[in-house]
Amino acid sequence: MNSVLKLFDLTGRRALITGSSTGIGFALARGLGVAGARVILNGRNEARLRDAVRTLHDEGIEAEASGFDATSQSEVETAIERVEAGFGPIDILVNNAGMQRRAPLEEFSQEQWRELMQTNVDSVFLVGKTVARFMIGRGAGKIINICSVQSELGRPNIAAYTATKGAVKMLTKGMAIDWGQHGIQVNGLGPGYFKTELTQALVNDETFSKWLIGRTPSRRWGDVEDLVGAAVFLASDASKFVNGHILYVDGGVTATL
Repeated sequence: MNSVLKLFDLTGRRALITGSSTGIGFALARGLGVAGARVILNGRNEARLRDAVRTLHDEGIEAEASGFDATSQSEVETAIERVEAGFGPIDILVNNAGMQRRAPLEEFSQEQWRELMQTNVDSVFLVGKTVARFMIGRGAGKIINICSVQSELGRPNIAAYTATKGAVKMLTKGMAIDWGQHGIQVNGLGPGYFKTELTQALVNDETFSKWLIGRTPSRRWGDVEDLVGAAVFLASDASKFVNGHILYVDGGVTATL
């Protein structure tokens, strides 16, 4: 049994999590840290990033901050080189940076479309390929791209968001195909509806919450801690022959009409 548990041990590994000062990203960083990884938190709000790192330090987790814009190629390249040189090789990458914009598609502006695409898709491409270049040289690495149930399913007024998450799903498969030969596993983690700062308005909407809970076989909203086990699995040796897979943690939403 001990040998099986060791497959999930991340001690000594370094994990970069983009968009991790709050919400799902922070929960994943904390979970990987508890599993033994040294975590590098990323975000654009320096004050929020410092607070997040301080919280993890207080919990006994080894953490550092790397503030950069994940949609800027120059910032990404500079930051990744700095992390690799100063903090150590990145063994695990979690591409979590993302955003949501809600509006009927016919009213969606080109600027809003570009903003969503840059944040949700370009960031995965830019950070993914930059980190992968280092991983390829080492012949090993784990990349987890944060997808969504909207990688599979649609909802009113989020067509653009659904397009971005569908793109992340297929980009994940493409990364796995190109980089699997180099000892890199690239998989997606697809959250369902989770209670976070960004979804609090929906949580508070009694009509929506009632509909969602009735639509979800597990009959509740997700808590961010529900994602940790899946993330540790995909980041660890336990998943060393899992590649190009999207693991949905959604309480069963994608299983039912």
